[in-house]
Amino acid sequence: MTSQPEWTVEFYVAPDGESPVEVFLDKLDPKTRARFQWSMEQLRIRNIQAREPLVKHLEDKLWELREESKTNIFRIIYFFYTGRRIVFLHGFQKKTQKTPPKEIEVARIRYEEFLNREEENGDDTP
Repeated sequence: MTSQPEWTVEFYVAPDGESPVEVFLDKLDPKTRARFQWSMEQLRIRNIQAREPLVKHLEDKLWELREESKTNIFRIIYFFYTGRRIVFLHGFQKKTQKTPPKEIEVARIRYEEFLNREEENGDDTP
């Protein structure tokens, strides 16, 4: 039996070189950050097999990684990409029942930007 290649986790990098999700994670309290790191590792292991409550499908190719502390709800929007890659696009604190459309829009813009950059680099398979 041959084993499948492992999935890798990567963070979207803005044109200015900053990684918004890493900045978001750095601002969290240490306990919540550690929980997100554990969740990211679980997602890397389970990848497309991951289900609620760990993850939830939002729309099209966008998913959210879910984390809660005692008083706050946090999300990181991501997508699966060619080459067994999980790309984290946008992190935010959730304050409403539904994921706010503006947060999804930020992720959608970054998703398109990521795809355009990949295409420029010769990889155009979403």
